[in-house]
Amino acid sequence: MIPLRDENPSSTVPVVTRALIVLNVAVFLYEVSLGQGLATFIGDCGLVPLRLLEALRGAENPIAASATIVTSTFLHGGWLHLIGNMWYLWIFGDNVEDRMGHVRYLVFYLVGGVASGVLHTMANPDSPLPTVGASGAIAAVLGAYLVLFPRARVVTLVPLFVFLQLMALPAVVVLGLWFVFQFFSGALSLAYAAGTSGGTAWWGHIGGFAFGMLLGRVLGTRTPRPSRAWVES
Repeated sequence: MIPLRDENPSSTVPVVTRALIVLNVAVFLYEVSLGQGLATFIGDCGLVPLRLLEALRGAENPIAASATIVTSTFLHGGWLHLIGNMWYLWIFGDNVEDRMGHVRYLVFYLVGGVASGVLHTMANPDSPLPTVGASGAIAAVLGAYLVLFPRARVVTLVPLFVFLQLMALPAVVVLGLWFVFQFFSGALSLAYAAGTSGGTAWWGHIGGFAFGMLLGRVLGTRTPRPSRAWVES
């Protein structure tokens, strides 16, 4: 299923969501400009579970290694990776930001990325591969959206046999199925030890989503301002 938009207008301008999208795109364009230096940049700024755990044991500077939990969330492995993440953030981020408020939402997003990185590291402690992408932080946004707006309608492209059908489905269905897919994919990745051979950080997604569900309702207590009932000229 591919979500296209939600039928859940926000009452404020999602300045933080837009800024995060712009920042992620800008960083990716910088990545593209590096050419042959990209691998070194990814290795330095991506989250490497083995490196992080060794740093915490005193093998190297733990501050620099720990910083990669945050820096890795602004890196992406390709155009499809970037577009997919930013698409989900664009659809679901504005309402969560509207409910939490700008500052609280920004902190929530960043800490969600950290929670995702920690669980990915715990699930793949021996992995020497750098992990990149905003998926974990965005998964936290999805988890918060699920608990804050479970009945909101999401216009979704659904494959039915050989056809594609547009359906307005409740967020609890769209995001619930998304989580189930992540969970079973994560379970399979552990069974086949995929954490050392590349692929997708499924457990990072699961950790971010669970974090979002746990804190989404607590942080989403701000009452949104009502939409204006007039037009200014």
